[in-house]
Amino acid sequence: MRVLGIDPGLRNMGWGVIDVDGSRLSHVANGTCHSLGKDLGARLLSLHTQLTDIVGRYRPDTAAVEQTFVNKDGAGTLKLGQARGIALLVPAQAGLTIGEYAPNSVKKTVVGVGHAAKEQVQHMVKMQLPGADLTGPDAADALAIAICHAHHTASSGALAIAMAAADARVRA
Repeated sequence: MRVLGIDPGLRNMGWGVIDVDGSRLSHVANGTCHSLGKDLGARLLSLHTQLTDIVGRYRPDTAAVEQTFVNKDGAGTLKLGQARGIALLVPAQAGLTIGEYAPNSVKKTVVGVGHAAKEQVQHMVKMQLPGADLTGPDAADALAIAICHAHHTASSGALAIAMAAADARVRA
């Protein structure tokens, strides 16, 4: 399974692609989309174009996007929400299922602590994806989101298999 993780941002949108084979994770690529243009519409279109290219180039099977947290700046939160809309729209246009994770959930899954520092997240991403050359903090966050999705997808798949087996035993 190939997973695309996206860390939404209006100026810098991090992305990371990993392959998942059972419990084995491997790094494919990572980077940051930088919005271009002066007005909001042009910047959002720029992010859409770049992310669409990434989805076309790496052909992920599923995607994961970090949920937005509300900060003190209401206008900033709205703009981030619009960038997050692009992060959700592009994978949806490609027909992908999309997982959404709170920042603390991502940190807890990758580091083991919900309030981990960025440096801790980057360190654990490098540990779980040996040989990965992180192109920046936004890309590292995106890879952490992809790792989180891989773990949650694996555990939900295992749960579904166990439930089906239990259901079959009850019916037999």
